[in-house]
Amino acid sequence: MTSSSSASLAFLSIEQAARLLRRKEISPVELTEAALARIEHYNPLLNAFLTVLPDHARRQARAAEREILRGRARGPLHGIPIALKDNFWTRGVRTTAGSKILAEFVPAKDSAVAARLAVAGVILLGKTNMHEFAYGITSENPHYGPVRNPWDRDRISGGSSGGSAAAVATGLCFASVGTDTGGSVRIPAALCGLTGLKPTFGLVSLEGTIPLAPSFDHAGPLARSVADACILLETIAGEYPKGARRPDHRRLRAGRRRLRVGWPKHFYFERLDGEVQRLVETAVKRLAAALHAQVIEVALPRLRDSVEHGTNLIVAEANYYHESCGYYPARAADYGEDVRGHLEWGHALRAVDYLRAAEKRKEVEEDFRAAFERVDILVAPTSPIPAPRIGEGSVRIAGERETPVRAELLRLTRPANLTGLPALTVPCGFTDEGLPAGLQLIGPRWMEARLLAAARAYEDATEWRLRHPPEE
Repeated sequence: MTSSSSASLAFLSIEQAARLLRRKEISPVELTEAALARIEHYNPLLNAFLTVLPDHARRQARAAEREILRGRARGPLHGIPIALKDNFWTRGVRTTAGSKILAEFVPAKDSAVAARLAVAGVILLGKTNMHEFAYGITSENPHYGPVRNPWDRDRISGGSSGGSAAAVATGLCFASVGTDTGGSVRIPAALCGLTGLKPTFGLVSLEGTIPLAPSFDHAGPLARSVADACILLETIAGEYPKGARRPDHRRLRAGRRRLRVGWPKHFYFERLDGEVQRLVETAVKRLAAALHAQVIEVALPRLRDSVEHGTNLIVAEANYYHESCGYYPARAADYGEDVRGHLEWGHALRAVDYLRAAEKRKEVEEDFRAAFERVDILVAPTSPIPAPRIGEGSVRIAGERETPVRAELLRLTRPANLTGLPALTVPCGFTDEGLPAGLQLIGPRWMEARLLAAARAYEDATEWRLRHPPEE
C-alpha cells in the first residue's frame, strides 16, 4: 500500500470510517492494513509503540469483516483499529507500564477498559510507549527510548500518554485510550494537536489499570476530533448518576445552548508563552462567538497554593503502590532516575504534610463549586508552553527565571485531577514554528456532554483538527 493511499484511509475520522464500513464501501481489513503500513514506516521514527500486534490485528479485522458483512455490526467502533497505552492490562499481551520491572508481565485478563472496547469490536493494533509507570510528563523513557513529537521529532510528545498521542496524530491508529493523573491525556493531546478528554473521576473504571495515584487517576480518549473522543467515551464510560446527561456523539450539535463561559484570569492566564497566550485568547473569542456565550471573569483564590499540596498527595499514593507491590525500594536500581527520585520523595513525606494536602484539596473543590454557580464551563490554556525539546530540563517563560519543564507542563492541568472535574483539550492553533497549542475546557462533575458540545461548536468554527503532521 502506498503512503498516499494509506494516509487517505488512516486519517478518516471514526465517524467517517464507521459510515463507510456500514455501507460496505471499505472493510476493517483495509483499515487495519493501512494502519499497519504506517506503523511499519513511522514507528521507527517516532517510537510510539512498544508492542505491535500485526497477526492479532489481522485476525480481529477478518472477524469484524465477516460480522459486518452478515449485518451484525455492533456500533461505531466495530472494525476500527485503535491502540492502548501500555498500562492497561490486555489478556495475553505484555503490559509493561513503560518499565523495566514489568517488562515481561503478561496479564491473564483484560482491564475494564480493554474489555469494553473488545465488546465494541475494536481492532487492537498494539500497546503504546509512555513515561515509566506513568510517573512523568515527557515520555522520555529510559528503558525504551523517548517518544518523538510528530510535528518536530526533536521535541517531546508530552506524557505520560505520549506514545498514544504520537500514534493518533500520525494516523498509526484511529484513536487511543490513555490515563491522566496530572494531565497525562490532555498534555500530549495538546502538544500533538489532538482532542484529549479526562472524564469525571470514577466515570471510567480503572480495574486492571496499573495505577500511579489512585485518587487522581483517570482514563480517557485521545482522538483527532471531538466526536471521535465522544464515541470512545460512550464505550468505556460506566453509569452516570440519575439526572446527568450521557454524551451522545450524534447529538453534540443538538446539545448546544447559550453558555456562560468562565475566564479564570488569575492562575490560568499567568506566565504563558507569548504565542500560546495569543492563540488561546483568540480561541476563547471564537468559542464565545460560536456559542453566543457570555464571558465572565471568575476567581479561584486558593488554587495557587494547591500546587505543592497536590504533588504531596500524588507522591504519597504512588509510593504506597510501589512499596505494596514490593518494587520499591527492593528494585530501586531498575527504575529510571526521575521516577526513582519521586519515589524517594514519597518515602520521606511526612504524614502531616499528606493530611494538610487533603484539606487543601477540599478548599480547591469549594472554589470550583463557587465558580460553577456563576458559569457553565471554564476556559484555559492546556499547556503554558509548546512542546519542549527532548532532554530540555527547564524553560524560561516571558523572560522570567527558568523553571522545570515538568512543573510548567503540569501547572494548568493538574487542578482538574485534584478536584476530579471533567476537562478536555482541543487544538487551537500553531506557533510560528508549527507546534500545536491546546484550549482546555473544564466543567462541573458529570457534565461531559456539555463540554463536548461546546468543544464541537469551537471545532466547527475552526479547521485546526484538519491539519496533520508532515508526511516524511
